[in-house]
Amino acid sequence: MRTHHEKEINVRRLIVRLTDLRGDDGMNTAEYAVGTLAAVAFAGVLLKVLSSPSVQAALTGVINEALK
Repeated sequence: MRTHHEKEINVRRLIVRLTDLRGDDGMNTAEYAVGTLAAVAFAGVLLKVLSSPSVQAALTGVINEALK
């Protein structure tokens, strides 16, 4: 019959083995991919907004006023 200490050691070993099987390594790559995709989408929207004639005119006005 196993002692309480031996059972505790076996449970700890099992926990360590199960923790190693989680497989969270790929999550970092997926998170980077989602973050990169969001950044590219934001950059596309920002480019579209900043290249519109009305925003360009407003920015040009602000810059010209600042340089006076």
